[in-house]
Amino acid sequence: QVQLVESGGGSVQAGGSLRLSCAASGSTNRRNCMAWFRQAPGKEREGVAQIVTGSDYTLYADSVKGRFTISQDNAKNTVYLHMNGLKPEDTAMYYCAAARWCFSSFNGAGFDYWGQGTQVTVSS
Repeated sequence: QVQLVESGGGSVQAGGSLRLSCAASGSTNRRNCMAWFRQAPGKEREGVAQIVTGSDYTLYADSVKGRFTISQDNAKNTVYLHMNGLKPEDTAMYYCAAARWCFSSFNGAGFDYWGQGTQVTVSS
């Protein structure tokens, strides 16, 4: 089992920054891939960024490339999502997810463990 706890969401104005954190615990071989997804009201869940644990391999959605950065602190078992240049369209509930393996594209169905989510609201 894997437990994920997100934090760091909040309300900011457009152009602002936030850092989301995801503290992970439990089976390490079930969280070789860590990712952030988001879901806005009335929209489908979408992948935002993912990282292979212990490596520099990352994947980003086109909509966030150049603005968001995913990173990890293995000593703290924590994954971060640094969000800069936030836009109103980034408003969503953001979820941390863990999987045994990363796919070459975002595949929500491949993630077995999910956090409770943290809300990000960007005002114009």
